[in-house]
Amino acid sequence: MPLPDLDHSVYLRRAFTIAAAAADAGSHPFGAVLVGGDGTVLMEQGNAYLPDHDMTGHAERVLATRASQRFRPAELIDATLYSSAEPCAMCAGAAYWAGIGRIVYGLSESALRHITGNHPENPTLDLPCRAVLDSGQRPVDVIGPLLEEEAAEPHRSFWISR
Repeated sequence: MPLPDLDHSVYLRRAFTIAAAAADAGSHPFGAVLVGGDGTVLMEQGNAYLPDHDMTGHAERVLATRASQRFRPAELIDATLYSSAEPCAMCAGAAYWAGIGRIVYGLSESALRHITGNHPENPTLDLPCRAVLDSGQRPVDVIGPLLEEEAAEPHRSFWISR
């Protein structure tokens, strides 16, 4: 069954707002939104690096974990994960294992790496999420990068100030 056609810009901009709020709270500027097949926002998640300095507290991974605890894969196959930045290998894997059917992201991994350099709090993997997801046994639709300049904004000032 094809996934629904949603206005990606609305949900991506919501993810950007969540990312900016995470940065304002002192955490890393990443945000994610899970949207059901009917366009209903099912859950939102900002980066969870703080308060425990959890390097695995990526917004997408935490959201995928929460989604897999609340919904079955049969429910998530029509859902879309909107992410302010391209999911890393860990986050792409978490979305895959949760059963999420589509990922839409703003800032590409390569653009993020260009902004952050080799920052110790963001040792970016040079591995596109498509490469991770293409190795799975079920398809996950990936769309992005979209609105990349907007997606980059919270990162430009955040990583310089760290």
